[in-house]
Amino acid sequence: MTRSNLLIIAAVSGFVAVAMGAFGAHGLKPLLNDYQLDIYKTAVNYQMWHTLLLTLTAMLPGQRLLRWVAVLLIAGILLFSGSLYLLAIFNIRWLGMITPIGGLAFLGAWALLAWVAYHQVERD
Repeated sequence: MTRSNLLIIAAVSGFVAVAMGAFGAHGLKPLLNDYQLDIYKTAVNYQMWHTLLLTLTAMLPGQRLLRWVAVLLIAGILLFSGSLYLLAIFNIRWLGMITPIGGLAFLGAWALLAWVAYHQVERD
């Protein structure tokens, strides 16, 4: 995956995160209970933060392992935030079993980024 492709994906994800946040605050607020809104806000929050990291990762000098960080971030956004959006809006309970897989993808991305940074510091 090229840096340009990653930046495009990050831009789309950021756009979607802002749109979902606005939709939740204005369109869904009267339709969802407090628990569902909390789930929805968690999805938006995690999507936005990890989209920012995806943007940063795409802008760093190319390393193969950084591309894996990006892949894990994209998987995490889709699985974690995506399942929470669907759970909050449509109350599809079994999607809650997918959410931790997305969380593991996020953890893997952060851990791999730390590993890459540690080994880069050793070279510097």
